[in-house]
Amino acid sequence: MQEKGISYTEKNIQTSPEARKELMSMGHMGVPVIIIDGEEIVGFDKSRMEQLLN
Repeated sequence: MQEKGISYTEKNIQTSPEARKELMSMGHMGVPVIIIDGEEIVGFDKSRMEQLLN
């Protein structure tokens, strides 16, 4: 995303208890969880990310 000039917010669940709680409240137990325009992508799915960003 950085290479494409897309702004994003990274939340590290290892260093931020608030980020961990937020992830768990969304019903997720693993990372990465990427949210693009309200659409959640669980795991790294490059093709889905590109589809949502285009």
